[in-house]
Amino acid sequence: MKRYSLFTRGPLVLILLAAGLFFGACAEGPDRLAIDFSQKVNVQPKTKPPPGAALNVAVASMISPDETFVHYQALLEYLAAKVDKRINLIQRKTYAEINGLLGSGGIDLAFICSGPYASGRDRYRFEALAVPQVHQKAVYRALLLTHQASAVNRLEDLRGKVFAFSDPDSNSGCFVPSFLLAEKGERPKTFFGKTIFTYSHDNSILAVSRSLVDGAFVHEHIWEYYSLKNPAIAARAKVIYASEPFGNPPLVASASMPEPLKKRIRELLLSMHQDPRGAAILGELLIDRFIPPDEQLYDSIRCMLVQSSVLEDGHAATAQP
Repeated sequence: MKRYSLFTRGPLVLILLAAGLFFGACAEGPDRLAIDFSQKVNVQPKTKPPPGAALNVAVASMISPDETFVHYQALLEYLAAKVDKRINLIQRKTYAEINGLLGSGGIDLAFICSGPYASGRDRYRFEALAVPQVHQKAVYRALLLTHQASAVNRLEDLRGKVFAFSDPDSNSGCFVPSFLLAEKGERPKTFFGKTIFTYSHDNSILAVSRSLVDGAFVHEHIWEYYSLKNPAIAARAKVIYASEPFGNPPLVASASMPEPLKKRIRELLLSMHQDPRGAAILGELLIDRFIPPDEQLYDSIRCMLVQSSVLEDGHAATAQP
């Protein structure tokens, strides 16, 4: 399968325009459906929070809401104790909703996907505070999964079949497959027989393993974590393609958050691995440590959005009589 050939990043206005055009690609599709394995959307902390003013924190639904709370509870409690603030965990179904809340000041902090960060940073004026390092790397790949018993061995074999996107604004779960199809002069709505949205990567893994769909792209780290925690289910799926690397999803702060608090949280995250309790929490999440963000790691996503729109526009032009 052809690898990426990304353009040098163009002017910001071009990037934002292209991103806006490309987002629609993942929302298109014949008989588009949405699949939701869990109706749990709002999760309330089980432990009594520490005294102090509240800090509203959101976790984008890379994993389903109940799993998100289980995995991130210890990390959020750690931060709450260190900054002496109550943590209100806020969850929304889509990445776009999280970005909107960040822009309006409805939330203070958020763990967001790399796609919404790369495309929405300037529009919503949020700031990356830290990035998780996994296996000594600050990058991940998008993985194409299919069922273990499937005869599908490449993206081209999924023509006319059922495909799962995770979120319309997900890099690995939407942008990457749409980009690969655009390179071949194809679009999701005409290439796949049917598409669904799972709204989390673990749900996409479940959809593939249960043969509800023929294929799905998922985040590499979610796949690794799921394979470790749910090996029997993961064993029913296989990886048939891995993309080029992209920057890991960052923890971002709203523009309305006071600078001293941003600085404090950034310092806590960057030194967390040196604290025995902090290191244990990171270990459970399969995170080595948090490191300072490198903006260049997200340029490839922005360039992919620009190039995808160019490829799609060219395909549309040649299709006109």
